[in-house]
Amino acid sequence: VSPEQVNELVALIPYTDRRLRPQRTKLYVLLSILLCLLLSALVVFFLFPHSVLVEDAGIKVVQVWFDKKNSVVILSITASLRIKNSNFYSVAVPSLASRVQYMNTVVGSQELSNISSIQPRSDKLVNFTVKVELGGAFSYVYFFCTFPKVKVHNILIFLR
Repeated sequence: VSPEQVNELVALIPYTDRRLRPQRTKLYVLLSILLCLLLSALVVFFLFPHSVLVEDAGIKVVQVWFDKKNSVVILSITASLRIKNSNFYSVAVPSLASRVQYMNTVVGSQELSNISSIQPRSDKLVNFTVKVELGGAFSYVYFFCTFPKVKVHNILIFLR
């Protein structure tokens, strides 16, 4: 064979030669499939949104004023909400709306905007104040609350 023909020659290898059958091909394919499944499961777990919980943290301060002239009870209620972020990324809270109801009637409302963002896997306490006026159709509340013979006056209001 001349040196010019060396690049044109083809070597014949028998079909049963073990070099044609890599020994660990099935193992490599199985490991790569398992690795892809594991990575996709981790991506789904960390990036799939979890719930953001809003819990009542209680009422902090209630201030009461009486307007004798108009027979109105004025309440200033400061309440707190705990917002828990169980995600692995920050969550923005654009607004918070609250309503105060007395006898199925909304007597006060408050809306806060641009609260903030909550860091991953943390919680934040948000305080807000709602002003409530009980007068007009509810002017009997003024007389109930200023009744001198009863020392403790309880009225039931709902804060949502």
